Amino acid sequence: MRKRSIQITLWLDEDEKKKLNDNASKTGLSISSYLRSLIVGYKPKELPSDDLYELLNQIRRIGNNLNQITRKANALNFIDVPSYKYECARLKKLEDEIKKKLLDRE
Repeated sequence: MRKRSIQITLWLDEDEKKKLNDNASKTGLSISSYLRSLIVGYKPKELPSDDLYELLNQIRRIGNNLNQITRKANALNFIDVPSYKYECARLKKLEDEIKKKLLDRE
């Protein structure tokens, strides 16, 4: 059984319909859910791009590598400096890429 029992018919022109569809699809919501969100005063945010998920995966991989280097350094009382510097450089490069792609600044 439906939770909502009231149906509303809305007339739109082609441009308005396209804009509504585009806005709803950017948020990942159905048109009904998108409109209900707007009615209660919530402006749904756009879904993150695939780039964000790839950047997060890269951060996780670098973090895992740094953790392995740290464990090895602790166990052997010796730091693998080339590996450490390489991972730090990757992290800095990734930071710059995030700033460029997501924050639109360098």
